[in-house]
Amino acid sequence: MILLVGLGNPGAKYENTRHNAGFLAIDHIADKFSLNKKSNKFESEVFSGEISDQKIIAIKPQTFMNLSGSAVQKFTAFYKLQTNQIFIFHDEIDLKIGTHKIKFSGSHAGHNGLKDIDRKIGKNYHRIRIGVGRPENSRFEISDYVLGKFSNAEREIIDQKMYDIGEIIKDIVKI
Repeated sequence: MILLVGLGNPGAKYENTRHNAGFLAIDHIADKFSLNKKSNKFESEVFSGEISDQKIIAIKPQTFMNLSGSAVQKFTAFYKLQTNQIFIFHDEIDLKIGTHKIKFSGSHAGHNGLKDIDRKIGKNYHRIRIGVGRPENSRFEISDYVLGKFSNAEREIIDQKMYDIGEIIKDIVKI
């Protein structure tokens, strides 16, 4: 079994924000692979199905970004998952918008959602870092930037990236 986790913040206020790139990834993957919305469990929206003959549970924690680790920890314990079976999709300001990088383990790089996950389950999980870029004005507060909405042009770029991630997810879950 594989656990896919999209990080973001719940509620209409945060829809289409850079910090919700992980939620967008899970929405796209669930749609593309017809993952069924199961329920709300362990403070998360839950989808399930199969991708490349792998049983998939995909979640969008509803705990707000900074407390994402509690939902991940509950799923990990309930399904008796190893951390290498967990794939976290999250926004990354240190990557140009429309790019992504996949890495295993490592630093949270100041990302509060990853910090909480690290505290709850450790660092040895897969990360799919989705580039949202940095603000052009270096004085712009990072928290305001990531909680800001994508422009129409940025959203087109992000939607293409979600399509790309949907295309490679079959290989990602075989790692």
